[in-house]
Amino acid sequence: MSTPEDLKEIYTDELKDLWSANDQMARLLKKITAKASDPALKDMLSSSHEGIMKHTDILKELIAGQDEKVSKEHCKGMEGLVAEATKHLLEEGPAKGPLLDVLIIAQYQRMTHYGIAGFGTAAAYAKALGLKDDNKKLREATKEIYGGDEYMTKLAETGVNLHAEAA
Repeated sequence: MSTPEDLKEIYTDELKDLWSANDQMARLLKKITAKASDPALKDMLSSSHEGIMKHTDILKELIAGQDEKVSKEHCKGMEGLVAEATKHLLEEGPAKGPLLDVLIIAQYQRMTHYGIAGFGTAAAYAKALGLKDDNKKLREATKEIYGGDEYMTKLAETGVNLHAEAA
């Protein structure tokens, strides 16, 4: 990213960064979904992947609406989160079972919180720029991501963590 000249540039850079973040998280989810042992966790990871694809399509649409080249810009923040998750889930973590499920939820939520912050920030920029439709779409995406995070917390507290404690 070159030095931004105005809020519109910052906004489009944020959208491109989020697209990259989504792609990185989606690739990791593909790798870890099969490793989850809890059926509800597996289902949530699969539906999250679908949600990420939907949100990526929205980002592409919004970038195009700014008369920008529809491209992504590598997100180093998500790169770090994915590297950390890869370490804990695919390299050093348990091969399968309740303990891995606990770790999957923790890493998923770290990445999701990054998404909540990014989409919320982009929505605020859209609002400041008077882009009402963009703001609405980004707020809706933020709400959906937050809902997934809340579901994962509930799943952890009502089942996955309890199974891990008993393991």
